[in-house]
Amino acid sequence: MKRPGYFLIFLSIFIFLFAASAAAQQIHRPYILADTPDGSFLKNLAGVKTSVKEAGFEIVGEYHIEQNSAVLAITNEELRKVAAQSKYGAYGAAQRVALTKRNNQLQLSFTNPVYWGSAYKMGDLSGISTVLKNTLGFKKEFGSEDGLTNEDLREYHYMIAMPYFEDHNELATYTSFQEAVAAVEKGLASGKNGASKVYRIDMPGKDETVFGVAIKEGDGSDLTVIGNCDITETFHTAYAPYEILVSGKKIFSPHGRFRIALSFPDLSMGTFMQISGAPGDIEDVLTAVAQGK
Repeated sequence: MKRPGYFLIFLSIFIFLFAASAAAQQIHRPYILADTPDGSFLKNLAGVKTSVKEAGFEIVGEYHIEQNSAVLAITNEELRKVAAQSKYGAYGAAQRVALTKRNNQLQLSFTNPVYWGSAYKMGDLSGISTVLKNTLGFKKEFGSEDGLTNEDLREYHYMIAMPYFEDHNELATYTSFQEAVAAVEKGLASGKNGASKVYRIDMPGKDETVFGVAIKEGDGSDLTVIGNCDITETFHTAYAPYEILVSGKKIFSPHGRFRIALSFPDLSMGTFMQISGAPGDIEDVLTAVAQGK
């Protein structure tokens, strides 16, 4: 009489394990092409802003990398909550929506929440992904021909001897969280380092704040990185902005050889060599910001 019960338990466990394994093997790419709309750049940008707000997102920053190229940094309560639950998950507290006009074509794209959430070792962001697809549209994922599984992303590095997520740069240490945040604010406001603030998001319930940083000068400038790496028919504008994380008394930023590779995982070593100065330059710029200079 007990056999049917044992069988149901066994079947339930099998289904759960199979579903977990299937989820781990799903393939993801860094960006999602939402639409290739008609009309003017400015009219479409205004429409995108309205759409994301109506979907419950806050636009915490807007960054025009160049003319007819804009990134909106967006977040909401759910995204902040998930980001706050994991160590250094605040790096992923903002998603980036990009509108780019190039060669008389408009492309609307956004960062793939599941891809970046896995790489930043956050919780499940599939719900955020669904809302963005329903709001902005969905044509395809792009940014990597073969894509990466969740398992790959959680242990991602470009190749042997290259940094992992946890190998982020430690930029400065202060005596308090408040002092560290104030130093970053001061550094971003100074305008001396070719860096400026795009957004700031404070994590709920913990001493952690993430800043989005526009880098406009030097070997690590957003235009330099995108100009060398954005070589396909789909535009990778949502690479920018970069992040600075204040966690407790310390200030961090993603290692350039991790963050750039994660954004362009199919780059050849030859292309990487064209921007070989970018990781060090980005670290120098963000260190100066973290020191309040």
